[in-house]
Amino acid sequence: MDIKELDILGNNIGDHWYYWAKARALAQWIQDLRPKNILDVGAGSGFFSSYLLENSSAQEAWCVDINYENDSDTLHCNKPVHFRRSVEQTDADLILFMDVLEHVEDDIGLIREYVDKVPQGTRIVISVPAFQFLWSNHDIFLGHKRRYTLKRMIEMIESSDLLFIDGSYYYGSVFPIAAILRCSQKIKMINNKEIKSQLKKHNSIINFILKILCKIELPVMRYNKFAGITVFCLAEKK
Repeated sequence: MDIKELDILGNNIGDHWYYWAKARALAQWIQDLRPKNILDVGAGSGFFSSYLLENSSAQEAWCVDINYENDSDTLHCNKPVHFRRSVEQTDADLILFMDVLEHVEDDIGLIREYVDKVPQGTRIVISVPAFQFLWSNHDIFLGHKRRYTLKRMIEMIESSDLLFIDGSYYYGSVFPIAAILRCSQKIKMINNKEIKSQLKKHNSIINFILKILCKIELPVMRYNKFAGITVFCLAEKK
């Protein structure tokens, strides 16, 4: 997750509907994998790794981010978490690229860099923002280079010499709302010079409703090949 968004949402980020739902979607993507060792690339605060340490078979996490000031180690649920600016070879059996590829110019290069560090058979979970027409000041604020479609993600995974397993869109239930808001904002962007995130704290009722919408979607998430605000993909190192 992006540190800029942690600054906005504070320590209660896990209760915000967007991250609450994305963490549960991630858990569903890996529910049959039973990972032991996680390599979390562009991990930021380590939110997603920590969630999996608490809610899956994972026993250890390596969180890598060039924005860390120093290397450090801690425990979450009595399981080791290692924060590193970089790593060499690792025996991780699960790599996470959670909302990180859109931040770099060479997304395929970043995938290959870290896939080269893990054993054959390692699974890779990727999430990225969906659809370029949803581009807004929010993307500019977070330093995004692009947004993706599922088709583009499949092509990128196959170009990275990975085996594509499955992929889908998520947040389809809130997609119409997001599309209307993003498209209306584009009109304002012409005269509005302020670049800021659209992520914000909601009152408890709105937050609860959005959680319910996303929760209802989870059981059928993998069948959604049409629309959403995030693309999820699962791949494997050949």
